[in-house]
Amino acid sequence: MKGKRRAHSDKFKAKIAIEALKGIKTLSELAAEHKIHPNQISTWKRQLQMNAEQLFSSGKASKSKTEDELTAPLYEEIGRLKMDIKWLEKKLLSLPLSTRKNWVEVSPEYSIRRQCSLAGVSRSCVYYTPAIETAENLMLMRLIDEQYLLHPEFGYPRMTDWLRDQGYWINHKRVARLMRVMGLQAITPGPHTSKPAPGHKIYPYLLRNMDVAAVDQVWSMDITYIPMRRGFMYLAAVIDWYSRYVLAWELSNTMESLFCVAALEQALTQGKPTIFNTDQGAQFTSEAFTEVLLDKNIAISMDGRGRALDNVFIERLWWTVKYEDIYPKAYSDGHTLYQGLSRYFDYYNKERKHSSLNKQTPFEVFSKQTTH
Repeated sequence: MKGKRRAHSDKFKAKIAIEALKGIKTLSELAAEHKIHPNQISTWKRQLQMNAEQLFSSGKASKSKTEDELTAPLYEEIGRLKMDIKWLEKKLLSLPLSTRKNWVEVSPEYSIRRQCSLAGVSRSCVYYTPAIETAENLMLMRLIDEQYLLHPEFGYPRMTDWLRDQGYWINHKRVARLMRVMGLQAITPGPHTSKPAPGHKIYPYLLRNMDVAAVDQVWSMDITYIPMRRGFMYLAAVIDWYSRYVLAWELSNTMESLFCVAALEQALTQGKPTIFNTDQGAQFTSEAFTEVLLDKNIAISMDGRGRALDNVFIERLWWTVKYEDIYPKAYSDGHTLYQGLSRYFDYYNKERKHSSLNKQTPFEVFSKQTTH
């Protein structure tokens, strides 16, 4: 009875063939050691010799192909990431400094220096803690705000003269700083008027000599300083020119674009204007703001620099809000201010009749035309 035929692994065959090629042992010695017929060892040795060249050449091609397959997708991904980073950098710089500064925090993975570089802010900006305005400065800002509503042509030199006439011996540099914090400048352009953020596109003023005769023909937006007993806030509002209807408003403790974008998006839930008008402030020239309008094919109009009267209807709104609500109520903090403004704007839209609207409320005029 014949014995069962033995099966050898490829690894075993390669080992025996290599030993045979070395020539250290004879075929008989290898055959006796591994209990294999010498002819079998000769066959394996011959196969190794015949296929050696093919083995090395195919291995090299395979290796080269494998490297190409690995590196090509990596280079493609690197290219895509570079494009993504450039796109993000462009969007990033359109965000307000205060927002980008808040991204920087202590982290074991990223140093403060690296985070500041990525966010596009200086390290000194991150470490700086702004001083809280004194009670005296808040009082002066309240006086400046009241006088500016009566005389929007006042820049800091004339405002300084007026304050001195009231008995406040104050340096003009201090008045200039306070007006800068409040976002105020004279309506007539001068050598030191504020400028929009570098790189932001400025759009032309489209409303000169225009007859606004319908709801949703023109909307406009602006920001104003709101004094409180302890501190201050900024108010942004969107108004329909024809009906005087306040479509949306938002409060913020900083003059950044995010709360303006929030008010704009809220207003757009109620309709869509043909033209949207603002001033040339950095909040309104930022891509974050203008892209919302451009995506909806809304024409963008911007006041001439230093010409607050180009946005006259919302300037009148600020006068009304402050003299009918803000100044008499003297709100103590942001929470009570928000509640108070919620009540006032509801009253302004739905109860306060306008002589220019034939004794109708803004809501009545706005809703009549939007439902037809």
